Amino acid sequence: MQEMKTPKKSLLYYCIIALLVLAVLNIFVFPLLQDMNIQDVGYNVLMQMTEQKNIGQVEIKDDEILFTDRENKQVYRTGKMDDPDLTNRLYAAGADFRSITVNEMSPLVYFLISFVLPTALFGLFGWVLYRQIKKRMNDGASPMNSLTFGLGGMGSGNAKVYVKSADGIKFADVAGEEEAKDLLREIVEFLHDPGKYKEIGATLPKGALLSGPPGTGKTLLAKAVAGEAEVPFFSISGSEFVEMFVGMGAAKVRDLFKQANDKAPCIVFIDEIDAIGKRRDNTLGGNDEREQTLNQLLTEMDGFDSSKGVVILAATNRPEALDPALLRPGRFDRRIPVELPDLTGREAILRVHAKKIKTAPDVDLAKIARTSPGASGADLANIVNEAALRAVRNGRKAAIQEDFEESIETVIAGYRKKNAIMSDKEKMIVAYHEVGHALVAALQSHSAPVEKITIIPRTSGALGYTMQVDTADKTLLTKTELLNKIATFTGGRSAEELVFGDYTTGASNDIEQATRLARAMITRYGMDEDFDMTALETVSNAYLGGDSSLVCSPETQTQIDKATAELVKKQHEKAKTILSENMPSLHRIAKFLYEKETISGEEFMELLKETEKKAENRA
Repeated sequence: MQEMKTPKKSLLYYCIIALLVLAVLNIFVFPLLQDMNIQDVGYNVLMQMTEQKNIGQVEIKDDEILFTDRENKQVYRTGKMDDPDLTNRLYAAGADFRSITVNEMSPLVYFLISFVLPTALFGLFGWVLYRQIKKRMNDGASPMNSLTFGLGGMGSGNAKVYVKSADGIKFADVAGEEEAKDLLREIVEFLHDPGKYKEIGATLPKGALLSGPPGTGKTLLAKAVAGEAEVPFFSISGSEFVEMFVGMGAAKVRDLFKQANDKAPCIVFIDEIDAIGKRRDNTLGGNDEREQTLNQLLTEMDGFDSSKGVVILAATNRPEALDPALLRPGRFDRRIPVELPDLTGREAILRVHAKKIKTAPDVDLAKIARTSPGASGADLANIVNEAALRAVRNGRKAAIQEDFEESIETVIAGYRKKNAIMSDKEKMIVAYHEVGHALVAALQSHSAPVEKITIIPRTSGALGYTMQVDTADKTLLTKTELLNKIATFTGGRSAEELVFGDYTTGASNDIEQATRLARAMITRYGMDEDFDMTALETVSNAYLGGDSSLVCSPETQTQIDKATAELVKKQHEKAKTILSENMPSLHRIAKFLYEKETISGEEFMELLKETEKKAENRA
């Protein structure tokens, strides 16, 4: 949508400019004018003029000597030397010892610069202050609020206003969030035709809270609502309400809602509302400014008339941290989850962004969507852009399938390292490590198929990786599938142990993921026989990665640690058993990967089947 920007410079801005001008005058201009009539000379000039008895006035300072000629027409300056007899020689030459006043400028110029100019600057400062206060009072603001506005605009709302335009963002520009769009479409219909809702007695929801992981399109959905309704759209971040002084944030809230009522019907969007809407508590030393701002927001949401068509939309990644008073019906009546897109949604998002670039006719976006599970809308937009950038780097006019596949790896693991040098032994170890993961995954049932194996180092620090892709998105995972994942995580270390009789630090990330998954099975999923269906861990900030904390006694925590270690150890032994029974396949595929560096899932399965067939023939 077209953004309407009408920046108004506050009085604090003009005050800072005036002070900067005065500082420049005092630091640079006045000293420069003072030194204009002083001539720097060497000590030999002082000695010569003394011998010639051409010395007028003399002032001896700690680090320099000022002197004039006999007619006092020119002031000279020289450094001070170790000359004990200088005073006697100057006296004999008829010098007049006194403080020398430099005639740096005319009295009129000095008066203008030192008095008239600062007075004019502060006069301008007062005039601007008067104009702003008068304008605010004419608009109905109190004198105190008007003064607050003048002093830096700390009490004024600084929301960006997007007005209706023909080329604004519409629901068609937002893909992958059909449920959220359906819930928001009703708000648009109410703004378009409120009569049919009033006939039955229905009222417009005062507010809707969009919650979900970062990058899922919450802000985009809010702009799409305004674009569809063709009403003004106020956008402001929650952090912009937070001020140093108590009461300033509340003043901004009042100003924002006043603007919204004047522009009604309209939509007010508060991004990252958790910055001001956190749950209040009774602890000492709380944030009084934030709580006053929240109280003012609650009051304003209760006070405005929803029949005017003012809708409050807000977005957050932490809905569990919001104050209950903010979420009750009558304030934010609707909770709209904006989750990560599923397979169909990812493909739709890719198609929306792919329209903005040139692509080859044979590009399979469905495959790209299938190989990017867990990607948000922002991630998918980045994948499309990276594919276009790669096509340009390679001199192509359109992005091809290979560009999209490489862009997925770039987003997941970073760019390829061009200057990374591994020894032949390290490269071979990495090859066995990655093939170990792939073989354990392929030789277990209920495991995702292997899509790609590579040993090319990436900027994320990975020396290689094995990509597994499910044929469809899964919402639920069985205990068998989770155990298979842990065994797959341990497959790389198991291959190193069996082939080299030693192991490296390359499995650090595998160990971390296996341990986290095993602990979750015990503490959160109720998949341990001893603890059964007991909740031993809670997760907060689910949309921001999830911070887990145990809710049990220290003795129980010790048992959890033992059970976790035992579960991982059991799957580690399972992985070693699988690999030891398929050593020919491990050796052949690892050597092939060592030579080629990257192999596809199809090549991996063909090598595995060929090796197994040869083993059956020998048997």
